[in-house]
Amino acid sequence: MILAATERKGCEAHARVHPRSFSAGSVVRAATVSLLAAAACLSLAGCEDRAADGILRMGLASAPRNLDPRFATDATSERINRLLYGRLVEFDAASLPVPSLARWEQLSPTRYLFVLGENSRLFSDGSRLDSKDVAATYASILDPANASPHRTLLSIIADIQVRGPDRIEFVISEPDPLFPAYLGIGILPASLVRVGHPFQYQPVGSGPFRMIDWADPGLVRLERRRDAQLLTVKDPNVRVMKLLRGEIQMLQNDLAPELVGYLRGRPEVRVEAIGGINFSYLGFNLEDPVTGLLPVRRAIAQAIDRSAILHFLFRDAGRPAQAMFPPEHWAGAEELVDPAYDPDGARELLAAAGFGPERPLTLVYKTSSDPFRVRLATVIQAQLAQVGIRVDLRSYDWGTFYGDIKAGRFQLYGLSWVGIRTPDIFRYVFHSESVPPAGANRGRYRSVRADHMIETARSEQELDRQAGIYRELQALLLDELPYVPLWYEDQIYARRHEVRGYRLAPDGNYDGLEDVEFQPDTSGLLTSSR
Repeated sequence: MILAATERKGCEAHARVHPRSFSAGSVVRAATVSLLAAAACLSLAGCEDRAADGILRMGLASAPRNLDPRFATDATSERINRLLYGRLVEFDAASLPVPSLARWEQLSPTRYLFVLGENSRLFSDGSRLDSKDVAATYASILDPANASPHRTLLSIIADIQVRGPDRIEFVISEPDPLFPAYLGIGILPASLVRVGHPFQYQPVGSGPFRMIDWADPGLVRLERRRDAQLLTVKDPNVRVMKLLRGEIQMLQNDLAPELVGYLRGRPEVRVEAIGGINFSYLGFNLEDPVTGLLPVRRAIAQAIDRSAILHFLFRDAGRPAQAMFPPEHWAGAEELVDPAYDPDGARELLAAAGFGPERPLTLVYKTSSDPFRVRLATVIQAQLAQVGIRVDLRSYDWGTFYGDIKAGRFQLYGLSWVGIRTPDIFRYVFHSESVPPAGANRGRYRSVRADHMIETARSEQELDRQAGIYRELQALLLDELPYVPLWYEDQIYARRHEVRGYRLAPDGNYDGLEDVEFQPDTSGLLTSSR
């Protein structure tokens, strides 16, 4: 099987992303900017009768940037690394940690014993994963010389002690009942960690997939260790045409709603969707003399008609967001109310801040060059214009855009946080001490009250009490608006009829590839049943 895949570049994914059959010998493949790729076909050109070759192809929009789980920060790399590497913990539907490679026991408020179980796997180089590999992985993250983006979160680890081949003890500097949730990073072989192996482009993991090669930036070839292949095709229209022609068999996300509607009407494909949990937002530079003004941020929030955008632009494939966590998260704040659409109120706020017809407010809004993201930004531009805010819309290639955001070169921008599971994200994004390079507080939000809530919640030993503090924090963030919360977009998947068993995930990961089945149609006829 081969997979060709598409991934939106306008998403953030950080160390905060925490985390099965094909027949032997089949492969997963990627083209243009690949994620996964495999043996039979090195590019789309020159490959005939792809459905009959037994290779499943899934179309992706962008390639991974770093296949070392200690350092990856983009959404595509995070999702691919989940396929390449095993991890100690996973997460349930409420985003609470559950055992993956290991179960754990809390020996004391500051000591946790992890025991590797039957789920422990061989690495792709044939060696067996054991406790020394776990220790080496986390020790390398904690080494300041490596500058891992996970280090700040994991700095709570005071000591790591190997207690046997399948037992490892973590000692933390202060009690934290959520500590197991922090151990969702892929495990690397200790022998290769010691010699500085280039995992970023030569991954060696214990996950359900292994990499065959990454011969050029446009093609990464992976083999499902039970069998598969991924392919990157940036243009959504081209991905749809390849799906309809049978050159690829699967697509996930990164499709304009009209393309999804078009596919729903085609007999050769089936479209599935579930509610998503990835958080889309508008971010502000609070050190800017204009966007640093709370009345201006509140005016922007009141000028955006989220319901209209979701209905007309997304065609109802999403739900409004009030906070980073959806209500079903264990720390979700379901009592929060969306910022009201109130253009008259927005004008009043702008007038109070000194802006109006005689002194119009002009803002620079940065976004990626993805066509749908540009269209979305244009709609927001038009809505802000209705209250007297002029928007200078600037779109850039992903590298330039994301580089500007990380460097703080912006007034207003739009992005999404992908795969956020644990509330350490609040420290990483909103704590005063997390201004880059120490974290992702790129808007330079500083609040003594927010800092106190973040610190108090982490020291709280009861999860119910932690959740209460985090709900208060999310209410504060909604009031002070370092971000304007927008929505959680649905996860959408389109497949040909030969594909069975793929499971969509609310955060859009590709874990379902481990169980997907592919039965090529060798008759040359398309199945038209739906």
